[in-house]
Amino acid sequence: MTKKRRNNGRSKHGRGHVRRVRCEASGVLVPKDKAIKRFIVRNIVDASAIRDIQDASVFDGYALPKIYRKVYYSVSAAIHSKVVRVRSAKDRKNREPPKRFNRPRDDAKPKTN
Repeated sequence: MTKKRRNNGRSKHGRGHVRRVRCEASGVLVPKDKAIKRFIVRNIVDASAIRDIQDASVFDGYALPKIYRKVYYSVSAAIHSKVVRVRSAKDRKNREPPKRFNRPRDDAKPKTN
């Protein structure tokens, strides 16, 4: 029988059992090693209210706290909500992570020539 994936869609190598986590989108229980994991960092306040809060703040340069959250998706929910995409048989062999998009940071100084 041919194998679709080198790791059979899991990363539990050598472990007999792995605890289950809840899918963020569908609520189904998914083995933790099979789930698609994303780490989300968001501001507590939405973008439209940040300026109002900073204007009303007593402290200058107060950094608003962020929400740090690890999110788990089942394979079907991740594909449906476009968190991941279906790849061709040739592209499935590619184990490199996708290129990261580097946003310019707010505190980064502009380059002067």
